[in-house]
Amino acid sequence: MDQKKIKKLLLICATAIVLSGLTAQANVTYLFKHIVEPGDGPAQLANGAIGEAQMFVTVGDAGLSQVLFSFTNIGPYASSLTGVYFDDDGVLSAITSIDNSDPSVSFSQYAKPANLKGANQLSPPYMTTPGFSADSDSPVVPNGVNPGESLGIIFGLQDDKIFSNVLSSLNDGSLRIGINVQGFRNGGSESFVNNGVIPAPGALILVAIGTALVGWLRRRRTL
Repeated sequence: MDQKKIKKLLLICATAIVLSGLTAQANVTYLFKHIVEPGDGPAQLANGAIGEAQMFVTVGDAGLSQVLFSFTNIGPYASSLTGVYFDDDGVLSAITSIDNSDPSVSFSQYAKPANLKGANQLSPPYMTTPGFSADSDSPVVPNGVNPGESLGIIFGLQDDKIFSNVLSSLNDGSLRIGINVQGFRNGGSESFVNNGVIPAPGALILVAIGTALVGWLRRRRTL
């Protein structure tokens, strides 16, 4: 194993050790499930498998009656998260900010199209709450969340809601998070919806790998 690979592995392990010593009870990481549409063939299903393996959202208490949704593409396969949609039944109030601090990610509020692709395949049908969406700026794939990149979206909460209400709503389906992913090697555009939780310590290890990958890719881009 060469020195670069050794350093990368050590970074991943060190980050996992540090994170395992933190109290992560306020952060919950969710998986995504591919929305299969009529006529989908092997190429679409392969893209769906990539998205399910690489796309995650971590939900955290941002304080001041706010919640942070952190979207991560851990890679390694070509893919770009280009749209985010929220179907909310009364726990969120409005998007307060979009974190575009990753230099290769640029998102703006109000996605186009206004509703999640494949929304009618879900039961009940997915209905994006007006204003509760964002997508990547043109050119959409380069500015999306590509392998090793992340995006943060902060929402305010309704006056009578707290962070635990957000988690309860995600768990009972009254709040759903949908994403659109493009930029697959074989082309195409696939949609996904949140589907279950990654329990700790799995979530900690996932975050550690994602953090290490982000740092490694950023160093490569500066060489």
